[in-house]
Amino acid sequence: MLVLTLTAAISKLHPPDCGNQDSGACPGPTPWQMAFLFIGLGLMVIGAGGIRPCNLAFGADQFNPNTESGKKGITSFFNWYYCTFTFAMMISLTVIVYVQSDVSWAWGLGIPAFMMFLSCAMFFLGSRLYVKVKPDGSPLASTVQVFVAAIKKRHLKLPEEPWLTLHNHIPKNCINSKLPRTGQFRCLDKAAIMTPEDQIKSDGSAINPWRLSSMQKVEEVKVLIRVIPIWASAIVYYVALVQQQTYAVFQALQSDRRVGNTHFKIPAASYAIFSMLGLTIWIPIYDRIIVPRLQRLTKKEGGITILQRMAIGMILAIFTMIISGIIEDKRRSLALSRPVGLEQRRGAISSLSGLWLIPQLSLIGFSEAFTIIAEVEFYYKQFPENMRSIGGSLAFVGFAISNYLNGFLISMVHRFTKGASTGDWLPEDLNKGRLDYFYYLVAALGLLNFGFFLLCAKWYKYKGSGDGAPEVAMEKLNPEKSPV
Repeated sequence: MLVLTLTAAISKLHPPDCGNQDSGACPGPTPWQMAFLFIGLGLMVIGAGGIRPCNLAFGADQFNPNTESGKKGITSFFNWYYCTFTFAMMISLTVIVYVQSDVSWAWGLGIPAFMMFLSCAMFFLGSRLYVKVKPDGSPLASTVQVFVAAIKKRHLKLPEEPWLTLHNHIPKNCINSKLPRTGQFRCLDKAAIMTPEDQIKSDGSAINPWRLSSMQKVEEVKVLIRVIPIWASAIVYYVALVQQQTYAVFQALQSDRRVGNTHFKIPAASYAIFSMLGLTIWIPIYDRIIVPRLQRLTKKEGGITILQRMAIGMILAIFTMIISGIIEDKRRSLALSRPVGLEQRRGAISSLSGLWLIPQLSLIGFSEAFTIIAEVEFYYKQFPENMRSIGGSLAFVGFAISNYLNGFLISMVHRFTKGASTGDWLPEDLNKGRLDYFYYLVAALGLLNFGFFLLCAKWYKYKGSGDGAPEVAMEKLNPEKSPV
């Protein structure tokens, strides 16, 4: 942030102001100016890559999962983390953007840089208060070792009572939960078959972990494999979110953005605030009012299971796309029959008020509150304890992939609809296209994805549940290994 602030504050680090000159006469940035800018962006990417996956896991580690208050605290933590995260984004998109556009880019970048400095200072000042779970070896190496050992022993036959005869050494200071054996992915169990060639150390561990793995490590790998289909379904779900961040803005540009009879117009990019408002309003209501009532009704921690919360969010996303299509059809009809103006480079402005976009934006905010928060909590609780930071990164990786998937989907729609009778669905002038059809297409994909998710959720076994054990067993940890 400091490097980016310097690019705006120091005149030699950015191109000169063009003023009223034609864009063709504006001198571009020099190679070293671009290099300095890319250094700042690169440092930001590295920093965000360290903060985003780890702060969720680190924050949740401060609660003791062996106490009732600790379990409730973990669930509430994810809700309130996302609530404050979204509120901060709202401040960024309003106050900070106003400073950048109307005051100064130097101040607009300097304020977040100073806030980041305060954040670092507060973080290190509280260092002595934190629960710090010590690293426990390389989780990725142990995962690869299980696959290698299973491949080497693929020709061996599993014993009739594998839970009694397979190698099941658990290190004394292991921070991971003890996992019961499950019947899924039985081929991986072969990694724990002991042969005459396998040698054991005095502490019970294998001398060569690339030939012999413990059942504990095998079950941890099974947990990771079971999470992948749930993660894949979340990627398709994100596509609906991306539409409300992009095409909803284009809809706003060609809608009547005036507030009442005044001349004030809501900036098109600011309509994203409504989805954030919906999320920040809903989370406290859900966490403080709805969850306690659901808990009394269902006798389950959190009221409903994590996967059920994700399912509710996916259903809301499908309804969001359908409502978006209906509103877009109405907006387009009024733009063609009763326009109120002209948007440069786009086309006629519809007489439909831009406030009609609020329902779809608020509904997608509610959807986020269910699915994304549940997804992050799901990764935290289901991943082995020594891989929780990796689990925290999955949501961000999935969101990045969904943006590429969305770009691919838009390219395919352009390609297959340009020669169709309806014309290109997604031209620059929405009035000449059929954005509503595209919304219905995304809704259909969401419906198919929801069916896939239901199959995955039915097949899924929660961590620590074993074969047929209840879900609540997934969070039982050894008391001596839990934060106090």
